[in-house]
Amino acid sequence: MNLTVKALNRTALLACAPFLGIMIWLLLSDIVIQLPTDAFPKPVTELTRPPETNIEPASTGLDLAQQTASQTRESIQKQIKLYTQTNADMAKISSMAASQAMRPLIIYDRNITSKLGKAAGTIESDKLRAQLFYIKAENFTAYALKVKLKSKDAMTMTLGGDELGKAETTLAAVNRHQAAAGINAGGFADGRGKRYPLSTTIVDGDYATGFEAPHADLFFVGLNDKNELIGGKFATKQHLDAQKPKFGASFVPVLLRGGAPQPIPAKWQTSPKRAPRTVIANYKDDQLLFLVADGYNESGSSGATLGEMQLLLQRYGAVDGYNLDGGGSSSLIFNGRVINKPSDGQLRKLPTHFLFFK
Repeated sequence: MNLTVKALNRTALLACAPFLGIMIWLLLSDIVIQLPTDAFPKPVTELTRPPETNIEPASTGLDLAQQTASQTRESIQKQIKLYTQTNADMAKISSMAASQAMRPLIIYDRNITSKLGKAAGTIESDKLRAQLFYIKAENFTAYALKVKLKSKDAMTMTLGGDELGKAETTLAAVNRHQAAAGINAGGFADGRGKRYPLSTTIVDGDYATGFEAPHADLFFVGLNDKNELIGGKFATKQHLDAQKPKFGASFVPVLLRGGAPQPIPAKWQTSPKRAPRTVIANYKDDQLLFLVADGYNESGSSGATLGEMQLLLQRYGAVDGYNLDGGGSSSLIFNGRVINKPSDGQLRKLPTHFLFFK
């Protein structure tokens, strides 16, 4: 296609005509375009320069906070020291109060101990305190064992060989159970080659042969679940169970009730008159007292009378006292040694024994 210069000029003029028209219109019109003042950057002057930050108040506040924290720490330390001192003072006061509360018991124990004389031996542990005393009476030699039970498992009663119908010496029972001391307990009856405990007998809270109503001056004596001595004639099993017995045995007769001597049946005053004896009693503070009197036979010519045992119990300040099996059955073991002199010439095999553990 052939285009002339004239044709090209005409085409270019037509293309630029609109733009030329707009420019001519803008030049000839009165239109004013205004921009806002904040569209332009402001010059930096002394008035517009940002103020310098003043850090002095912040520094002062920080110092004050540190001072407050230090004072708070000192106050807390003083409070802790005061609290510790107060606890120490309260512990001291509590200890003094406990000591003062125990003082009457200490004085009481000192008084009853002084009546027994000087202890020949003492077993002391967190379970018990057992003190052995020698007694020289006008007509016989005897021994006293004063026992303070500190634990519920410090004392028990065991069957011979731990089986009903079997028998063993108190020394054998002590050794077998690794006990610290032992004393013979209730009476017995032989039958069919075996030796059985007399009447109502309780071991570890169980009736060994069932309950038997008291008869012929028989009584039951033992300890309850608070290590308190219980004893007497219980008409029914319910009456005895109400005492919560842990263990106990039966024999005759009752010697002391509430510190007062009880009438001794005529039969037991003369059969025999004198004999080796074993007695169990208690004090007002629930300590136990055992008396064992020596005698070289059971014919009535040696040993102690029941009346003399009553007098000893009263002299030593006992509250309740009960006669246990005596004669050749009387046995006192202390620290692995036989203390009394058995009238049989050797210890008798028995069905029940009181044992003490340290």
